[in-house]
Amino acid sequence: MRSARLDFALESGALVLPPDGPVVIYRPREGDDLSSISISRVHVATGFRPDAEWFNARGYQAAEGPPYAAAIVCLPRSRDAARALISRAMVEVVPGGPVAVDGQKTDGIDSILKDCRAMGLSMSGPLSKAHGKIFVLQAGADLTGWDARPRLIEGGFQTIPGVFSADAPDRGSVLLAQALPEKLGSRVIDLGAGWGYLSRAILTRSSVAELDLVEAEQDALDCAQVNVEDPRTRFHWADARSFKPLRPAHAVVMNPPFHAGRDADPALGVAFLRAAASMLVPDGTLWLVANRHLPYHQPLTTLFRKVEDIGTDPAFRLTRASHPVRAR
Repeated sequence: MRSARLDFALESGALVLPPDGPVVIYRPREGDDLSSISISRVHVATGFRPDAEWFNARGYQAAEGPPYAAAIVCLPRSRDAARALISRAMVEVVPGGPVAVDGQKTDGIDSILKDCRAMGLSMSGPLSKAHGKIFVLQAGADLTGWDARPRLIEGGFQTIPGVFSADAPDRGSVLLAQALPEKLGSRVIDLGAGWGYLSRAILTRSSVAELDLVEAEQDALDCAQVNVEDPRTRFHWADARSFKPLRPAHAVVMNPPFHAGRDADPALGVAFLRAAASMLVPDGTLWLVANRHLPYHQPLTTLFRKVEDIGTDPAFRLTRASHPVRAR
């Protein structure tokens, strides 16, 4: 869908790329077709590790830093994060260079278009296609009021727009933190650590000697490094589904994601379960919180010898799963 709008903008003349110079594409998503632009010119700027790995495997280079001749902003879900990306593009693209903003209607493209018009920004478009829109701005406008700024939330945690649960600790994580035992084990992994809420709770348990925080979103991991200052910690910008610890852990703690973009994808959570089982010692334990409706019981009973509910509320289920099953 993104490729259809990008092709349309280039063919119609709404987006005219300079003949030379790098084109930065902010936050493209795994599977996006960027072939309308020569791969030799494209610099991919994303802090989400699975997307970065996907584009790197296909020969795209990571962003090396400005200045850029042009930019394409692939709209994230968060309105504040989207505005911050546009502000960033205004600075990182040479003055007057094109900054295309592309997104689905479900990404909030109409809201961002309205915001840009309210700022008096000159634009080409918008063009509508494939359930979304694309429009083109000129770099150089002062949008510093849209910059992403860290904020302090309940508990003194630092977050930033666009990360999961940026306004307050997620209720599921709060429930899991309260349920963790004092004797959690020596080596622990917080899988999908976000900005560090569960990690801080883990480190209050007396048994913990080592904690690996594994997080795919660089912005969230940066916040975690501020929120969790402890010599027992190691921080990993990594895809939790493929992360390999230095040594197997006694416990894995997680509140796994179950959305890919705006679409629910329980298979993503199941992949986290498989990864957790592979990281544990033979008698290790997974401590899990998940939405009650998610179909995790069957895969848990396949992956672990002992599975028990340790608490529920109308929205969430807490699970303790131990003794991972090893493939023969």
